[in-house]
Amino acid sequence: MEHIAVLSPLLGALIAGLFGRQIGDGASKFVTCGLMTVAAIASVILFGSVCGANGEARPVIDLFTWIASGDLKVAWSLRFDELAAVMVLVVNLVSCAVHYYSIGYMSHDKAQSRFMAYLSLFTFAMLMLVTSNNLVQLFFGWEGVGLASYLLIGFWNHKDSANDAAMKAFVVNRVGDFGLALGIFATFALFGSLDFDMIFGAVEIMGGVTVQFLGMSVHAISLICGLLFIGAMGKSAQLGLHVWLPDAMEGPTPVSALIHAATMVTAGVFLVARMSPLYEMAPDVRVFITIVGALTALVAATIALTQFDIKRVIAYSTMSQLGYMFFALGVSAYSAAMFHLFTHAFFKALLFLGAGSVIHALSGEQDMRRMGGIWKLIPSTYMMMWIGNLALAGIPFFAGYYSKDLILEAAYASAAPWSAFAFWCGCVAALLTAFYSWRLLFMTFHGKPKSDEKVMAHVHESPMVMMLPLAGLAVGAVMAGWVGYDIFTGEYRDAFWGESLKVFAENDSVLAAHHVATWVKVLPIGLAAAGILLAYICYMRARHMPAVMAATFSLTHDLLQNKWYFDEIYQSLIVSPLKSLGRKLWKTGDVAVIDGMGPDALASAVVDASGHAGRMQTGYVYNYAFAMLIGVVVIVSMFVLGALS
Repeated sequence: MEHIAVLSPLLGALIAGLFGRQIGDGASKFVTCGLMTVAAIASVILFGSVCGANGEARPVIDLFTWIASGDLKVAWSLRFDELAAVMVLVVNLVSCAVHYYSIGYMSHDKAQSRFMAYLSLFTFAMLMLVTSNNLVQLFFGWEGVGLASYLLIGFWNHKDSANDAAMKAFVVNRVGDFGLALGIFATFALFGSLDFDMIFGAVEIMGGVTVQFLGMSVHAISLICGLLFIGAMGKSAQLGLHVWLPDAMEGPTPVSALIHAATMVTAGVFLVARMSPLYEMAPDVRVFITIVGALTALVAATIALTQFDIKRVIAYSTMSQLGYMFFALGVSAYSAAMFHLFTHAFFKALLFLGAGSVIHALSGEQDMRRMGGIWKLIPSTYMMMWIGNLALAGIPFFAGYYSKDLILEAAYASAAPWSAFAFWCGCVAALLTAFYSWRLLFMTFHGKPKSDEKVMAHVHESPMVMMLPLAGLAVGAVMAGWVGYDIFTGEYRDAFWGESLKVFAENDSVLAAHHVATWVKVLPIGLAAAGILLAYICYMRARHMPAVMAATFSLTHDLLQNKWYFDEIYQSLIVSPLKSLGRKLWKTGDVAVIDGMGPDALASAVVDASGHAGRMQTGYVYNYAFAMLIGVVVIVSMFVLGALS
């Protein structure tokens, strides 16, 4: 069953990718969607068996020995503990919905087989990552996800913007991946193994070891955790390495849903949760994670306030929600972070695919300023977006309410200064989240139509093959929270997670979260309600207010609309200087010095010599006789001089 859950998407990718032209688009979609359905069913069965009432994790399944070099031995394995089972379930269910949705959304594309192959390949890479039993296999899945994201973001390669976005995502992620690679090297140097069980078994023994790094004596495990977190920052778009995320919206909408809901961006959260035994021994690193996560949640929410591209608003929402997950990890609320990852996957995929349904109805329009007045024309999509927004805003009894509010309660219960900082950042972000999510809803569906009459005449509901996946995700957005609350974070938490998550008793902020003051539990709900009300006033009643506020606070508005100028700062401080340096090295070092004094100089000398030799070929006999005479004189002279010596 484990093999079916993990390898079925790979089989679909190979068939559609290698034989798509021969079998046609219809057969490619049938094969990939069918195999994803099989994988999803298998993951549900595995989730029930691995995380059943007995709470016993299944043993690791070794497939074959991958690397055997000296002390380094790496097996290709499938690790199906509770943490992996949750991730496999989320990845396969959301990916299955995205595959079926793509049948309708990409129906007019000329390369449907290739697109479906890329989707399945992306899914397989993520499954390899989450079922890995060692850091090398995890790195393989990590880079596989990066490669597949490059292919999918740049899928419409006839657009320069898509090519630039794909390259940007690839390069920015390489920055984080360099930190991850260094962390893996450091792990092997300290533990002598890259196998998770071997590492976790030796954590307490190595807890006090220090090493020299950049001329300083540092705590070895803290160094490893810090380097691994740099990798997580890149993949999960944390503040500083987040600039690739909004540009990734250049890919088709199903790609946005898959990347932002269940696969790529959640890899960093999974990595930190998987390595929780190490992070529990590195409190300083957890402080850093808490602060970075809190700032990410807040900054991303502020940017989303001023964006007009419907997909970019949801993209910054993803970044903000990932910030919640990371500051939960920082306060040792690993189970709460994974719970939010679980619920977020459903309602964020629902929002992205719902946005895709809107774009499909409006003939490709993505600017919310050119939308409006369509809620009666596409009522099913409108209802789905309502459900997604209610879950995102944390309204009671929807999925986001259970998981996001628990994270805030855990941060408050942690009672450390940085935890309090995260709590208040999270509260402000909760207010902003409710505001920008309903701003999206009101601008998109309500008010007077702003699209052309020709576009409005063709507004229609999406086909059933697109709406059914939305309905399935809507069920998850409604039910995932109250179904999973007690299992993931409540009274069955310890039995559920077993040994897959490690937290010291004194750091157990999830347990403490259940005993916080009532006002802490009520505050996020009140802030969400206030955000919705404020959005209603601004975009339904007093519609002049946003323009007035933008003009009154123009500097702040420009700062947020330009995404805190991160792209401009990086362009000025990093990209432009590196381009200038590269150009100088190319022109001066490569062209002038290496080529000029090497191959080009040699080639020029040969050309000159051949030119001189060519000029000696005059065609006159007396010139050749004179040359022969000179040759005879030289030869005779050599013999004479040799005899005299």
